[in-house]
Amino acid sequence: MIVRMWRGWVASERAGEYVDYVTRTGLAGYRQTPGNLGVEMWTRDLGDGRAEVTTLSWWESLDHIRGFAGDDIGRAVFYPEDDGYLIDRETTVTHHEVARRLG
Repeated sequence: MIVRMWRGWVASERAGEYVDYVTRTGLAGYRQTPGNLGVEMWTRDLGDGRAEVTTLSWWESLDHIRGFAGDDIGRAVFYPEDDGYLIDRETTVTHHEVARRLG
């Protein structure tokens, strides 16, 4: 199992709006892609007017991630309205093999 992780930053007061938007776009895209095993979106208020947003998605394999992200799986996928929300963003993602999962 592979975990794909991405981070971005939005204005704190818009964090809820951004979560709703990404739920309709990116998270829906993850869930519709064969081989996706789930997704979570985390937010954290940094106390300086920004909120950090992290998405984590679980996949059966790197090949399944290609079904969502295309051939360059290290590049983040963005949607048209992201620019209206994001103050800053990582343009790359990280992938990790799940060594152990309990629960």
